[in-house]
Amino acid sequence: MHCASCVRSIERALEGVEGVSEASASLVEEVVRVRFDPSGLGPDALVGAVEAAGYGAEVLAGADAATEAEIRQGERREAEERALRRRLWTGLGLGAPIVLIGHWGMIPGLPAMGEGLRTGLEWTSGVLALPILLYSGWGFFHGAWLAARRGAAEMNTLIALGTGAAWLYSTVALAAPALFPEGSARPFYETVAVVITLVLLGQGIEARARRRTAEALRALFDLAPETAERLDGGKVETVPVATISPGDLVLVRPGARVPLDGRVTSGESDLNESMLTGESAPALRVPGDEVVGGTINGTGALTVEVTRVGADTLLARIGTMVRRAQATKPPIQRTVDEVARFFVPSVVVVAIATFGVWMAVGPDPRLSYAMTTAVAVLVIACPCALGLATPISVMIAIGNAARRGVLVRDGQALQRARRVDTVVLDKTGTLTVGRPEVVFAETVGDAREADYLAAAASVEARAEHAAARAIVAYAEERGFELPEVEHFAAHPGKGASGFVEGRRVLVGSPSFAAEAGVDTVPLSAQLAEVAAQGATPVMVVLDGRARGLLGLADTLRPDARDAVARLRGSGVDVVMLTGDAPAPARRVAEQVGIQRVSSRVSPTVKARAIERLQGDGRVVAMVGDGINDAPALAMADVGVAMGSGTDVALQTGDVALLGDSLHGIETLIGVSRATGRNIAQNLVGAFAYNVLGIPIAAGVLYPSLGVLLSPMIAGAAMAFSSVTVVANANRLRARGPDSGTRGGRGFLGRSSP
Repeated sequence: MHCASCVRSIERALEGVEGVSEASASLVEEVVRVRFDPSGLGPDALVGAVEAAGYGAEVLAGADAATEAEIRQGERREAEERALRRRLWTGLGLGAPIVLIGHWGMIPGLPAMGEGLRTGLEWTSGVLALPILLYSGWGFFHGAWLAARRGAAEMNTLIALGTGAAWLYSTVALAAPALFPEGSARPFYETVAVVITLVLLGQGIEARARRRTAEALRALFDLAPETAERLDGGKVETVPVATISPGDLVLVRPGARVPLDGRVTSGESDLNESMLTGESAPALRVPGDEVVGGTINGTGALTVEVTRVGADTLLARIGTMVRRAQATKPPIQRTVDEVARFFVPSVVVVAIATFGVWMAVGPDPRLSYAMTTAVAVLVIACPCALGLATPISVMIAIGNAARRGVLVRDGQALQRARRVDTVVLDKTGTLTVGRPEVVFAETVGDAREADYLAAAASVEARAEHAAARAIVAYAEERGFELPEVEHFAAHPGKGASGFVEGRRVLVGSPSFAAEAGVDTVPLSAQLAEVAAQGATPVMVVLDGRARGLLGLADTLRPDARDAVARLRGSGVDVVMLTGDAPAPARRVAEQVGIQRVSSRVSPTVKARAIERLQGDGRVVAMVGDGINDAPALAMADVGVAMGSGTDVALQTGDVALLGDSLHGIETLIGVSRATGRNIAQNLVGAFAYNVLGIPIAAGVLYPSLGVLLSPMIAGAAMAFSSVTVVANANRLRARGPDSGTRGGRGFLGRSSP
């Protein structure tokens, strides 16, 4: 595919197949995504429709096939670039003497040329121009012929018509000058040579820029190693990753990449997950923790039980998601495609009209002027710039966001995010870390911390809930050893009990302690203090006496306050909707600086609250954990699921934040706004270029200023107009979002072991 006309031709060919409901082609990726009824239509029919339109195609299915296709596509692009360079060097080598001959009289120091010598050299130019036309320019004529066969016109049509007409006119003028009015029989083979060479040069620069853009996505597949060390009966063997199955055990040595998704069975180590989440701090992984393929192990060896392989791995599914997002079309692109559909035929009509006007009212030699201006109109028009203006920016922007741990599902969500003026945040798991931690600890009476805390942790070590894990972690952080527990019993909704070193231990709520005969009245002040912190009280009772009081609370994310402040500073209103009780909700809101809070809100009520905000004209982004917030995420203009790379985050919402940082919201809005500006710049530039360039090429300035555009200059302008669009879009990658982002590189970013 070369331009927007190619895109539309392929889409029309596929949409004309019975059973196809939608076809969307990506000019940048050279991929078409088709929605069709598989009951009456197979992939071969789709391939046939594309081939009938004059293009090659192959079917992709699943992440593995997509990965292989990425490699094959990269190889094809490299081969095409090599062939393009050969054609370009041919054009440069043969075109240089043609330009010299054509401009002989304008070069100082060269002797005057006699008529006989001039005629001979002009014939030489014609002969040299022929391989430029038929070899260097073969792609233009072949593409134009294929387009004509399907009743269409595209960029190749304009180049082929312009250069072909220039060569034919020049040859007839040399062979039969008597057929032309006096003074009109002047060949201009240099136009053929320069236009084709410059267009090839522009295509080469554009292809290189597009290849580098696509390589940012291909870099994803370099994160996963090709081999792994599999444990088999105590032996370690190095095998290809493709031969590993779920349930296999693999050894991950210090500094090595985790080969596949799995669960740690032994060992502990810090893992560098920055390429996935964008967060620079290493993540501790211990037995029972999940690990993701492609992340880098730290200083400890790990044994990992593989849980997912191939297309089911998180890395593969993320890659598929990003590819789909980059291929989706924002609404503005569909409008541009419709414009491009009529663009080339309109240019041909304008060129014919230009020829007719100059023949009718132009100065002598009229035929020469008419031919020059008509060719200039044909070669200056550039549908490529229009076709690239939106998709190249969207592709770079989505990759840019992904490198920061923000996965955008489609271009439409990216476009909507720039208009967000209200962000609705859930509390638990969004503003907070989503798990309880001990925030208050106090001894009762003459007890020692070592006594009650070690005993409580020993009992809770047998429990399975989050509060129990928090108490155990708190005790272990303080270096307490946990004695054995006998006669452990869980009391759902109340607490747990057991015997530790001969003493009966109860750990649970104040009401649970009261049921056991413990007088909690003397602890009223401490219980009130725990409640004031928005924490849940947990009493530790040893042999019927209260010996310790703990307070557990879901703590704030470290960057929550700063993230909220930066959002508000950028003009975005921030609202909190939570199902939690009013006291902890207000406490969290005060800590992060949110003024509008609603508590005890059910998932359906959250969705209705967002609908009311939208009714007031607000563009709302809802940020939640992707589980309880599914209705609200679906109702919002942009649904953002936080999940630290979990399945839920990938399956819900328009956007998934892979890391734990709330700054991903700011990143999303910043990338979206920068992309909107970039697309506007590209479209304005592309439309302005054609709106101004075509009339100037037609000679509109000649009557007043005497300015007439040479076809060579017109060709140069056309060649570099699309290059300008690609270069402007690449500023998104170099500069990043204007609103600023936090965190490091994620997902596609590089990290060294």
